[in-house]
Amino acid sequence: MFKDASLEEIDVIMQESRKAFLVYSKYSLKQRAAFMYAIAEELEKAGDALIQTAMSETHLPEARLRGERARTMFQLTSYADACVNGQWLDARIDTAIPDKTPPKPDIRKMLVPLGPVVVFGASNFPFAYSTAGGDTACALAAGCSVVVKAHPAHEATSQMVAEAIWAAAKRTGMPDGLFAHVHGRGFETGEALVKHPHTAAVGFTGSTAGGKQLFDWGNQRKVPIPVFAEMGSINPVFLLPGKLGEAAAETAKQYAGSITLGVGQFCTNPGLLIGVEGEGLQTFIKTLGQEIAQVAPATMLHPGIAKAYNSKKELALSQEGVETIGKAAKEAAEFDGAALVATATGAEFLRNPVLHQEVFGPYSLVIRCKDATELQAVAEKLEGQLTATLMANDSDVATHATLIDAIKGMCGRFIMNGVPTGVEVCLSMQHGGPYPATTDSRYSAVGADGIKRFARPLSFQGWKNEWLPDELKDENPLGIWRTINNTLSNGSVSRK
Repeated sequence: MFKDASLEEIDVIMQESRKAFLVYSKYSLKQRAAFMYAIAEELEKAGDALIQTAMSETHLPEARLRGERARTMFQLTSYADACVNGQWLDARIDTAIPDKTPPKPDIRKMLVPLGPVVVFGASNFPFAYSTAGGDTACALAAGCSVVVKAHPAHEATSQMVAEAIWAAAKRTGMPDGLFAHVHGRGFETGEALVKHPHTAAVGFTGSTAGGKQLFDWGNQRKVPIPVFAEMGSINPVFLLPGKLGEAAAETAKQYAGSITLGVGQFCTNPGLLIGVEGEGLQTFIKTLGQEIAQVAPATMLHPGIAKAYNSKKELALSQEGVETIGKAAKEAAEFDGAALVATATGAEFLRNPVLHQEVFGPYSLVIRCKDATELQAVAEKLEGQLTATLMANDSDVATHATLIDAIKGMCGRFIMNGVPTGVEVCLSMQHGGPYPATTDSRYSAVGADGIKRFARPLSFQGWKNEWLPDELKDENPLGIWRTINNTLSNGSVSRK
């Protein structure tokens, strides 16, 4: 058990974080990247001890944790590469036109870091979305200092990762206070961090209730700040008739694997499967139930998640018109997640908002719509989602244009004939969506575009070349790509 940070300690930490930011924000892109590369190296050097600690705290298997640590290291190095590349800066240069009436001044714009960023570690990803995860990597790349609040579910793991970051900071000559790590099991710690006057932004991955509370605190401040919260999502899957007519059983087997992957503890778990009544959907339902019955229960990340899963699952099953179509045949232990899939009609779903709620775990609800009109109504009733999936053939796509438009409006990532579980770390990934999936659908929590969350645009007008930041100087000493007089270029600027 780690000691909760006091309000006085938090104040000191934030004061030091602000001082470190004022120094670090002036460091070059290459210096920031060197720090991030060093963190990745220190995570690897932490070796088996880090993996064993995470296994003991989360009940996740060794292979999953080794893969997640590798992903975390890749995030750090790839975002470091993107930091140096400089495209995320959105550098814009419009040179002066003195003989224009009135004269046009020289104006140059780029993104600059916001300030100290508070990151809340996620429960379900002890590495990739926690202490040295994507939010921390993006904030460091942007030029911000970082304060991480460890998740209570894996405090020792978080502490070990923090020590790796401090070792990297020392090795690369980073300013004291650039990275800080605090523990706190009560709401008071989170509120104090968000509301501290030196906090400039917040990164969060977790529940809708938790993210909304942080968002509200961020907006209740005298000076509101952005809170980038990734929250709930049921990730609907639309099963169109043509596709089910061709491959209903195969699709069901594919989704049984996705629903139960990692005991269903992924933010992109497919919690809602929607189709039109017919032979294809019935085959899908029958096969899905058979496949789910074969999946053995497994220990969930921590008792709190297991308790919430069983409680929300029972609430969903208690609703009128909800029937179980398949469940794990083996008996579950106290903190296990036992897979279950249920079904209800489209009319019941449209009538009952309880059926719209996320059940975080190996659970999914199949909605049987009476026709395409009801399928469209269900789609239009759904809230914002991280992902939405279309299982369709060419004929389905050609005849469901209105449905496709509705799905586009609800999600951040639109998947065709695949599963939502599995989030690739790349520039084209959008891991975010309309509320309540996230608090700001314009940004991604995965991929180097996420760096932009922790920066803001700043224009420089009429500055002499030697006074400008290197990113905007005529000679382009960093060799980055910039938009010069509306043309993308990595060359130099000639002033008239």
